Amino acid sequence: MRRAEQLRYLILAAQREGNRQLTARLAEIGVTPAQSEVLRILAGHGPMALRELGEMLVCDTGASPSRIVDRLVGAGLVERTASEQDRRQVRLELTKTGRDKAERVAEIEDQLYDQLDRAAKGTDVEAFLEFLKKFTQESPAGRAFENRLAAEGRKTK
Repeated sequence: MRRAEQLRYLILAAQREGNRQLTARLAEIGVTPAQSEVLRILAGHGPMALRELGEMLVCDTGASPSRIVDRLVGAGLVERTASEQDRRQVRLELTKTGRDKAERVAEIEDQLYDQLDRAAKGTDVEAFLEFLKKFTQESPAGRAFENRLAAEGRKTK
């Protein structure tokens, strides 16, 4: 098997295993990985318009952002409010229950990240991250990831 083929399948296997573990842990609190990503984005960067949210979604598995948000609104985790600048524009923000759920999601993600840190010990993770950035840079998911990184940079400045 070529190295590139091994790399492809190992990345796919790691993604599937990580998603399987995350899905199982999130099921305990009643949210899906896509819903958890929306909660975390709104917790860290909201309130925001649906378009802005969609530009930061990396893990979305094909469902439209509006459908994910509709489910979160129905569950009482997100609310839609009119923008102060333009009453026609809707802003999305977490409810108190949504903020609590986002905190729980962060705890679950931290458990997974601790596991990844342990598995990566002794590995040149920076080189691997650079490879993945190059490989995904022109893709929609790669652009969404870059939007998230840029938003993190704005938040910390």
